[in-house]
Amino acid sequence: MQLAATPYEERLTAPRSWWLISFLIGVSFALLLLPFGTLPMLGGLVGGTAAAAVVASAYGSLRIRVVGGHLIAGEAKIPVSALGDAEVLDPEEARAWRTYKADTRAFLLLRAYIPRALRVQVTDPADPTPYLYLSSREPEKLAAAIEAARAAAA
Repeated sequence: MQLAATPYEERLTAPRSWWLISFLIGVSFALLLLPFGTLPMLGGLVGGTAAAAVVASAYGSLRIRVVGGHLIAGEAKIPVSALGDAEVLDPEEARAWRTYKADTRAFLLLRAYIPRALRVQVTDPADPTPYLYLSSREPEKLAAAIEAARAAAA
């Protein structure tokens, strides 16, 4: 009996600077409401900061997982048996693959604030997607998890 591959999980959280920007958005709302008094100003600070923080949190809530023989990236769920070679992309190659080398049929899960990525070929002939482009802070570990899951499924 073969043990299942170790699951992999990564959350593409927003950078810390975005939380400072959220607070600064709240400050700008407060300044806009300053002529109306102290309570509206405080409401603008709290409300603006909260709204901006919700947006930053939602944008950074995407996860990439390899679990149960599947790669789950955002809304996509693909069996590892339908995946081919994985290529770790350095920042320069990652930028090239999300701009001029990109295929319009590819599945792109990208976050511009994450400079590295993993490009995984899709080998399923019924799937028109040629490859997956996945932004990742640890693309080597993600590639190893996909390979381990594919070996465990075989």
